Amino acid sequence: MWSGAVSFGLVSVPIKLYSATTNHDIRFHQVHAADGGRIKYKRTCSIDGEEVDYADIVKGYETEDGELITLDDEDLDSLPVATGHEIDVVEFVPADQIDPLLFDKSYYLEPEAKAAKPYALLREALVQTDRMAVVKVALRQRETLALLRVRDKAIVLQTMLWPDEVREPDFDILDTDVDLRPQELTMAASLVESLGADFDPADFHDDYRDAVVELIERKRTTGETRPAPVAEKRDEGPDSMTDLLSALQASVEAARSAAGGSGAGSGSTKSESSTPESDDEEKKPARSGSRSSSGTTKKAPARKPAARKKADSDEETAEPRKRARKPA
Repeated sequence: MWSGAVSFGLVSVPIKLYSATTNHDIRFHQVHAADGGRIKYKRTCSIDGEEVDYADIVKGYETEDGELITLDDEDLDSLPVATGHEIDVVEFVPADQIDPLLFDKSYYLEPEAKAAKPYALLREALVQTDRMAVVKVALRQRETLALLRVRDKAIVLQTMLWPDEVREPDFDILDTDVDLRPQELTMAASLVESLGADFDPADFHDDYRDAVVELIERKRTTGETRPAPVAEKRDEGPDSMTDLLSALQASVEAARSAAGGSGAGSGSTKSESSTPESDDEEKKPARSGSRSSSGTTKKAPARKPAARKKADSDEETAEPRKRARKPA
């Protein structure tokens, strides 16, 4: 998901970053019990109740005294953005000084082929000194505090919360003096020892998730299923893009109508001779100066010859149609 280099002193270790954890929760959709349709949520304004387009939404911050401050894209673009690909080591600290409450997300660091030796050197140095490296790294355009620690043969980048993101427990009852007798302390310590064991995460399972998977599988095998419905697309009214396309389409059709009207003025009226022509003349194309049955010479029209009877085949009439558009 990210590539860069770990830099400490004059040493640079090219690496690639991979998420070290994944979520196996069973994710459900909210559906209508009657027909199985997905439940959707619309963005509506709390003042006028109208649905708001995403393009009209900006970020807002409300102060403690009720003042609203909005930030648009231009404001956000003016903020400093960290885009470097360096994991800079700030200091090496003892591992027991890091409060696990500060841990956030874990990522594996994979070294490039040419960086196998410096990667192993950094890993073994952390193990032998029992220290972690405090680093700063830019992930998703934001700089964050993180640790480099060792897990088996891999170096783990452990992102951390900022100190002001950790809440302090403010419970008055914790300041109450409690009288603990020695016998109670001994009994509690004995109970702890009796339940003592070496921790192996493989010994633990998500019983709830396993039960959900079993329930879903049982319903599937017993036929308690139905086809997932496909929602029909509804006309939710035109948006700005639809209005633009409609305007462009109307403009094109108007231009075509104007062009067609100006080109068909002289040849739009059809006239047929009352005297039938012979078969030979019917097959001949109309030409300028052709003679009618009455012996009168007709003038050729400017664009299109006078209408004649349809020829017996399309092949015979194809060329006259092409020639009819040529000027006389």
